[in-house]
Amino acid sequence: MTDFVARNRLWARLNAAVAAHPDHLPTPIAVIDLDAFDANATDLARRAAGKPIRVASKSLRVPALISRALATPGFEGVLAYTLREALVLHELGITDDLVVAYPCVDRAALTDPVASPAAAGAVTLMVDDVAHLDVIDSVRSSKAVQVRVALDIDAGLKLGNQHVGPKRSPLYDASTIAAPARAVVARDGFRLVGVMTYEGRVAGVPDDVPSQRAESLVVRRLKQASVAQLDVRRRAIADALAPIVDPEFWNAGGSGSVESTVADSAVTEVAAGSGLLVPGLFDHYQSFSPRPAAYFGLRVSRKPSPTLATVHGGGLVASGPAGDDRLPIPRAPPGLHLLGLEGAGEVQTPLTGHPAAMLSIGDLVWFRHAKSGELFEHVTHVHPVSGEEIVETVRSYRGLGHVF
Repeated sequence: MTDFVARNRLWARLNAAVAAHPDHLPTPIAVIDLDAFDANATDLARRAAGKPIRVASKSLRVPALISRALATPGFEGVLAYTLREALVLHELGITDDLVVAYPCVDRAALTDPVASPAAAGAVTLMVDDVAHLDVIDSVRSSKAVQVRVALDIDAGLKLGNQHVGPKRSPLYDASTIAAPARAVVARDGFRLVGVMTYEGRVAGVPDDVPSQRAESLVVRRLKQASVAQLDVRRRAIADALAPIVDPEFWNAGGSGSVESTVADSAVTEVAAGSGLLVPGLFDHYQSFSPRPAAYFGLRVSRKPSPTLATVHGGGLVASGPAGDDRLPIPRAPPGLHLLGLEGAGEVQTPLTGHPAAMLSIGDLVWFRHAKSGELFEHVTHVHPVSGEEIVETVRSYRGLGHVF
């Protein structure tokens, strides 16, 4: 089936699902293609080759979807992006195995894990500086409850004085890891249980973009260099940690780097989230074939000319460096394009391309977001679709009243 035919069928299928729903759904209408979601989850588990996958909740932000992923064999635990989010997922009964991926300096949120044995046992906090321990200690009057912590180690590629990859932790190699590890172990009220090395340069950067073949070749070579360097560095870090602590887990990876991550014997689990929904930025990877699973629908609100169709809203732009790759992608019907001078607007988005002429006021146009999870910051309800039917309506974090 050609891409053109597949996108026309998607348009018909999603339109039929919305038309059959008893309510007039407000836009943007966020839908999840459950068949694609489940296939993506199964494929991630296959790629992980027996090592457990920790769900990166930042890429979902819908409790029902997190639960659905965790119900797939091969998935265990959640990698949360804030402590408040982790506590909510624990309270909802989603899981009692939560690792917060980023250091927390939210003193109000920290009062729970330092006082509640249940929360403390379920949540692991991330640190990369002794100052993070000081912040945690500043909100507790007793150290009777042991706080679980993990060390975040930067996994970027170093080429001479250049650092390639996300600018994360000041901890980088064996020479920087022993002192903070000993500091945690020696500190009353803390327990060092894990390590994280998130290789963002490998996991989160497309490497097979048809219109950027020369650049993609450079990206692939940088990824290969990063994987090779990190493999050596992880072994040295593991050796440095061995006399100090035996970690329960070593978390690493991401949807775009599953194979190379699980091949490292130091790694005990891999994180993944974007690979479940496959947003626009994940279209062009050599490591897996994309099955987009998340869409949002907007209705045509006017026709400025016979060859243009303007939808209401549309400015759901992704975070990161500003560029065309952060804009929403018109997906169905196929052949629609944003205008260069207007792009995706907060109140309107004009579209051009041959299908614009056939669209009428009130028709739905379906888009993909560039990044996974961020779509659901713009909606309170999400509609999982199977075939031509919306099978249920679930709430996003926003729909539950949470802004993390």
